[in-house]
Amino acid sequence: MPADRSRGKNVGRPPRLSVDAIIAAADRILRAEGAEKLSMRRLAAELDSTPMALYYHVRDKDELLLLVIESHARRLPRPHFPEDPKERLLAAALTLYELLSERLWIVEVLTSDGLAAPSAMWMVEAMLQASVDYGHTPDHSVYVYRTIWNYIVGNLMLRLNRERRRAHTDSPVHCDRIIADLPPDTHPRLAAASPRWAELTSRDTHREALAAIVDALLPDR
Repeated sequence: MPADRSRGKNVGRPPRLSVDAIIAAADRILRAEGAEKLSMRRLAAELDSTPMALYYHVRDKDELLLLVIESHARRLPRPHFPEDPKERLLAAALTLYELLSERLWIVEVLTSDGLAAPSAMWMVEAMLQASVDYGHTPDHSVYVYRTIWNYIVGNLMLRLNRERRRAHTDSPVHCDRIIADLPPDTHPRLAAASPRWAELTSRDTHREALAAIVDALLPDR
């Protein structure tokens, strides 16, 4: 990815701007407002600059997002995973989930724009290698990884949307209202669970869910 590019002495730019300053400002916007609110105009206002001045350093919004994601990826801790393939896969999956849960805007960017940070690929490599070491073929190991990835992304996107909704309203979600009104003669199990439905469905059960997924993908032999 490009560094601070020079276009000659005849092209002016505000001396206070730098790639690092731009990345830091974009990161603040992404954390506070989400990816959909980030634009070159919004970023320029944050930096008290102009969009044209920003284009001296970054080509477009995609390149900006890649720079911010890569800056996070380079700072990610690399824990020591267990030797046992099944335990290693679960540990890597939990680490991936928890790192992304602290940076929910990254999940939004990864799923909507198809971007990826090269410095974070060691996590994917660890999961693929665990599956291969278990005995799966390389092709099936990609399936194993994608199954886990799809759960993590789906879970975190639901969490992101739930947090955004709660920031704007305290009213029950539509699904909860529908379930509360279901008659027990046609939907006995849903009717029985309806008083605690919101509580039960908002519990953080990602550890148990990932353990169950890994158990299914790498069954004990």
